[in-house]
Amino acid sequence: MIVATAGAASRAAAARVLARIRFDGESLRVVLPQLTDTHLTENPLAPRDRSLAESSVFAACRGLFRYEALLALLLQKPLVRSDAQVHALLLVGLTQLDALGMPAHGVVDACVGAARVLNKPRLAGLVNAILRRFIRERESLCTAIAGNDEARCNHPRWLIDALREAWADDAERAMQAGNQQPPLWLRVNQRRIEVAAYADLLAAANIAYSTDPDVPNALCLPQAPAARSLPGWDAGLVSVQDSSAQRACLALRAQSGMRVLDACAAPGGKTAALLESNDDLDVLAIDADPARLVRIAPALARLGLQASVVAAEVEHPDRWWDGRPFDRILLDAPCSATGILRRQPDIRWHRRATDIAPLVALQARMLAALWPLLSRGGRLVYATCSMLPAENAEQIDDFLATHADCQPLPLAAHFGRAAGRGYQRLPGDGNGDGFFIAVLARD
Repeated sequence: MIVATAGAASRAAAARVLARIRFDGESLRVVLPQLTDTHLTENPLAPRDRSLAESSVFAACRGLFRYEALLALLLQKPLVRSDAQVHALLLVGLTQLDALGMPAHGVVDACVGAARVLNKPRLAGLVNAILRRFIRERESLCTAIAGNDEARCNHPRWLIDALREAWADDAERAMQAGNQQPPLWLRVNQRRIEVAAYADLLAAANIAYSTDPDVPNALCLPQAPAARSLPGWDAGLVSVQDSSAQRACLALRAQSGMRVLDACAAPGGKTAALLESNDDLDVLAIDADPARLVRIAPALARLGLQASVVAAEVEHPDRWWDGRPFDRILLDAPCSATGILRRQPDIRWHRRATDIAPLVALQARMLAALWPLLSRGGRLVYATCSMLPAENAEQIDDFLATHADCQPLPLAAHFGRAAGRGYQRLPGDGNGDGFFIAVLARD
């Protein structure tokens, strides 16, 4: 049995996870929580080593096109599929040398050891040679890929073209923001504590923060500690939610006594935000994914909130709607998620141009199904975390063209730049995620 050093075990764990993302098409959100199970010893990774493995996987996913381009230059021939974990290990090593700026000697030694942990001792020499060559020839190698748009932008070709067409000069800035590690945005539970009082708790814990005057319950942490380590987490004082997502809830303007539908509600962040804003709302939260839906109840319980939660498909209201109209409907629709690549960086590798048309069709079906459920004078907020006009401005234009009783409502400038009859925030705007919001009123 191989006894691994902590450094080698951490790199091996990261390589196992990254290989499943890169070669098996699995989601980062699904496989990363299993990181502690990807070791050869009986003991899990220590917190520090687990943190290094997690940060390495995230950084490798953000830079995947860059590191694949570099690896193509460094390898005389591609590794075979059975050596996928070693391929991923080399990506981890390049990431740690480049993006994370870790000491070269330690990275190389640990990655060589990790090859043995991965039961690939015959490739340990290759790992050593490839990483050392990168260290020696970094400048010339990086120059060689400078003309590779995918490697430079760390986005797939189809998405680079789509963003440039949609956003012209702003596309480069949006892509650069999508490659950065994001801050941690919090939403303070105003039912339990004032924002200023919670900010004092952060200050007492030596946690830096900033505020957003346009999102009153939001606090931004430049460094992202584990959520459970935050002051008052177990007491339900605070939740994690990006400022752009919080804006979608603000745009709904739910008022006391209203009946509210949160469609596509899992994992429950927006449901909670609505209930925190007003203690006299009748909220129904639905989602078609039972596995994600089960996360809503414990999230609400931690915050001291209650809502009706139902597993249901939005586009089939005949199977779940009781016939009573809703005063407000929030549709945070399934989308390409191109606005949140900094938080879910593997999307840039998994998403395809061919995915967009089916998503647009699903969004259209959801809008059409929900509109008759809205009361006269009611308000529906359509939101996505996409930057693509087909899912956003064009989707709303198509809906308005076929619904004479629908009127788009204006929003304040902080909701985003005008995009058709809605509002678009690009990644990095106000340090938030990319998000589209349109508010539709029923005559």
